[in-house]
Amino acid sequence: MQENNFNNHLEKTDANYVPLTPLAFLDRIKDIYPDREALVYHDITYTWSQVYKRAIKFASALSKFGIKKGDTVSVMAANTPELLELHYAIPMSGAIINTINTRLDVNTVAYILDHSDAKIIILDKQFLKVATEALIKVKRKIYVIEIEDKYFEYSEKQTTKNILYDEFLDKGDHDFQWIRPQSEWDAISLNYTSGTTGLPKGVVYHHRGSYLMSMGSIPAWNIPNHLTYLYTVPMFHCNGWGYPWTLALLGAKIIFLRNIVVKEIYALINKHKVTHFGGAPIVLNMVANAPKDEQQKIHSKVFVMTAGAPPPSSILNKMENLGFDVMHVYGLTETYGHVVHCAWNKDWDSFDSEKRAEIKSYQGVRYPHTDIVAVMSKNYEHVPKDGKTLGEIMIKGNTVMKGYYKNQKATEESMRNGWFHSGDLAVMHPNGYIQVKDRIKDIIISGGENISSVEIENVLNKHDKISLVAVVAKTDDKWGEVPCAFIETLDGKEIDVDELKSFCRERLAGFKMPKHFVFQDLPKTSTGKIQKYELRNLAKKV
Repeated sequence: MQENNFNNHLEKTDANYVPLTPLAFLDRIKDIYPDREALVYHDITYTWSQVYKRAIKFASALSKFGIKKGDTVSVMAANTPELLELHYAIPMSGAIINTINTRLDVNTVAYILDHSDAKIIILDKQFLKVATEALIKVKRKIYVIEIEDKYFEYSEKQTTKNILYDEFLDKGDHDFQWIRPQSEWDAISLNYTSGTTGLPKGVVYHHRGSYLMSMGSIPAWNIPNHLTYLYTVPMFHCNGWGYPWTLALLGAKIIFLRNIVVKEIYALINKHKVTHFGGAPIVLNMVANAPKDEQQKIHSKVFVMTAGAPPPSSILNKMENLGFDVMHVYGLTETYGHVVHCAWNKDWDSFDSEKRAEIKSYQGVRYPHTDIVAVMSKNYEHVPKDGKTLGEIMIKGNTVMKGYYKNQKATEESMRNGWFHSGDLAVMHPNGYIQVKDRIKDIIISGGENISSVEIENVLNKHDKISLVAVVAKTDDKWGEVPCAFIETLDGKEIDVDELKSFCRERLAGFKMPKHFVFQDLPKTSTGKIQKYELRNLAKKV
């Protein structure tokens, strides 16, 4: 047998192999563009060299406190410069960053702090009351560091003995040597799922996946160096879609927005000449349907990324007319965020605006860093590319999570038979573009027919008096299940039910027609997803 000389004496060494980590992006950018504006929040501006120095000092302070490799440091904070710094400082100390959803209840926060084995929690004072009550429920001592935002009007003036963020920062050394991962497989972050059907699960990311996610986003969205990015995506959500790391790689200028206020979004876009921002469809809906006195004319094209739920084609159409170029992406917490995107084909430019918006609502094709995305049957066979046959989206790749923290059973179940199972039902179009039709748990089975709640929602969203809509299954004695539509109208406008029935009848097959219409504000998560599990409970009472 011939010897394989490509393996002979050709080993990994310190010279030719360094574990990939997105932390290296900040180390690089502080040398290349030390004085370029990096973070802007009201009248606070940090250059990239300042961001690096602050991250290093905070990492040093964590190390002096006793934080070491493999420890968890939790953060419960708004989108302010501190939260971006911590995406570097915490893993630079060797620890794992655990960002907590700021809208969670006391019991869920307590569960996450306990389950994550957090040693420290860094929190904005706005969330002090919830965090304090949660800490009482945790049986061990967790050290508290407080962020005090001078630009935010706190409703409760609380005096505590907790150390403030900048005071803790000052305990660190500026010449601290940050701790590189020994392996690309080392954990970098811990993100908990929403827990809508039970206790939240802790999704573990590694340095390799976060590095590749950061890199893959650049060609997928065609992002240039030195973009100006408005941070509207909560950084507790999939680590802000990985952009704390991507933006450092590109030497971006990052504009911070603590709360989603449409008037401020328009104002900041024009003031800072924002080129890019991201947001769930609910954010796009707010921007597109904002009152005229809150809107401003956009002076140059702004590129927008949307994810979290299938965006209605009607909203995409409105955004385009306002000067926003929207790219739809799809992913899950378990996949570091996006794994597919609706890559635009110039041949579609000639289509009318409604057809273009319909195509843009597709989830699309795989990201550059995604190895395989398939739509599969229960027997693990690829569904035909007919745009009709339903299957489950399954994924293989380096940006699939390590697994669920301290939950071997759920990890094995989610990655059985060599595929990560998304739980999303989709079709594959002839051009290879994926279109999500529903979550498996949301599909409506009526008289033996599968009905996509997303399809009905897209139809209803085209009505000019509707702001948001969610369709869920309601139990029915005759059909088993029937569609029930919950509708949030624009500016409190009233809609006649007979008018809606006629509107749907012209656009939907009879068996897909909603049998019930309910008008109310829709319950939403902090990332803008409509909470269908709550609506399913409400539907039982309709």
